Amino acid sequence: MKNIQIIKKSTIILLIIFFSSAFQSKEKNKSKGIMFFKGTLKEAKAKAKKENKLIFIDCYATWCGPCKNMTKKVFIKKEVGEFYNQNFVCIKLDMETAEGETIGNKYSVEAYPTYLFIDNNGALKHKDLGYLDPDAFIALGKNALTKK
Repeated sequence: MKNIQIIKKSTIILLIIFFSSAFQSKEKNKSKGIMFFKGTLKEAKAKAKKENKLIFIDCYATWCGPCKNMTKKVFIKKEVGEFYNQNFVCIKLDMETAEGETIGNKYSVEAYPTYLFIDNNGALKHKDLGYLDPDAFIALGKNALTKK
């Protein structure tokens, strides 16, 4: 009987530790990296207008190696997230979807990853492409802001 009580208590303690650490790591991840807007480009334009920001569009393809590296190594960096989240409404757009193809044609996206910086009316302010390290990626965003 005592063994069963000890096992129950130990199980409860382990579950509490597990769930609290899982919650803490989730909270830590919220403060890191770019927080990409979940919605359509039209909705992102409305948000950008309301917040007086440019829109940053990450034009990617699911099979693209440099695109995956940007997601794994650059977009997750705290300093990148702090800069981009403060200055842009950020959106990821799979260029092999219907919306992606439309945007790709409109802005002549021919390679991946391509980074578009547009205003809330859809006017292109700056465009660049390729894998960039975090410092170069922040510099790209600063350059886009000067063309605002």
